[in-house]
Amino acid sequence: MKTLLLARHAKSDWGDPGLDDVDRPLNARGLRDAPAMARRLLDEEAGVQLVVSSPALRAITTAREYAEAFGVDPVERPELYAASARTILAAAAALPDEASVAMLVGHNPGMSDAVAELTGEFVELPTCAVVTCTVDVGSWAELIEGSGRLELVRAPRD
Repeated sequence: MKTLLLARHAKSDWGDPGLDDVDRPLNARGLRDAPAMARRLLDEEAGVQLVVSSPALRAITTAREYAEAFGVDPVERPELYAASARTILAAAAALPDEASVAMLVGHNPGMSDAVAELTGEFVELPTCAVVTCTVDVGSWAELIEGSGRLELVRAPRD
């Protein structure tokens, strides 16, 4: 059994229209929500062993909060930036089997679509939401569309 947490980055700052999209930071709310969600996951004993993130500043900043909470180093994967559901699930299928609980941090609409592809249930993820899915596989490589079960959806405003 594997557990996959799919997370949308925290709220980003649109205050500087000259910034490239990949360079947008978190806004004040995002800077509050990301550590609060990380503490919540830690309190829930989510047991995250691996955090993999889009390299976009808003995503990796969010991922660093989760990684710090669980005492791991976040890993950046360029293909997660503005990724489709198919790309996100391919990244999950490539995770190392040593991690039985892993988190991917990225962007919408890809993350919401990945939840739907994996579990058959569509959830529109607000910023900083985290979805937990279980997948009854022995290896991440066995993860395919429809192989997961939606267990829990969390958002900062819950």
